[in-house]
Amino acid sequence: MSGKPSKTCFVTIGATASFDRLIRAALSVDFGKALESHGYTDLRVQYGKDGDGLFDACLRHARDAGTSTLNITGFDLDMDGLGQYMKQAKGQGIKGANEGVVISHAGSGTILDALRISVPLIVVPNAELLDNHQVDLAQALAEQEYVVYGRLNNLAQALDDAEALRKRHKAWPPVNSGVHRQARGLKGVMDDEMGFLD
Repeated sequence: MSGKPSKTCFVTIGATASFDRLIRAALSVDFGKALESHGYTDLRVQYGKDGDGLFDACLRHARDAGTSTLNITGFDLDMDGLGQYMKQAKGQGIKGANEGVVISHAGSGTILDALRISVPLIVVPNAELLDNHQVDLAQALAEQEYVVYGRLNNLAQALDDAEALRKRHKAWPPVNSGVHRQARGLKGVMDDEMGFLD
């Protein structure tokens, strides 16, 4: 693998709520194959407090399947934040790295961090939360083409969509400029907060 350029998928569940289903989906054999088919070399998972047992069990299962060549690593929390891992997924500052993707719960702080560095983001709402604000946020941002709305049962399709979103974001004019900004709504507020100008 050392001769191949690196490409990272970073998965984060945040710091406040567990999201075991996202960890399981990200470490599934099918998703590993999807990552490999898109040229990914690394999968890094932030599994949260007390998630190490689940991570280890899922990792053992993925390795027992014997089909993955991915370098899979994980950690619980990083008190310095997730910026360095998102930059790694973007390929920023890493010689020979290709742009990857971030997969996240729909926490607003994590979403803003990923949007600031312009890394493709797949947002997977945690439906187990009481106030399902994550679904509303993910849908609104996906409709405006800032993120891909991911579903636990089909992360492979979300990965395809994220690769397509990356291409659209690199096209000119950007999807969030000029005539694309007709309505103020959430998108307008996000543009103003993030510093995107017409």
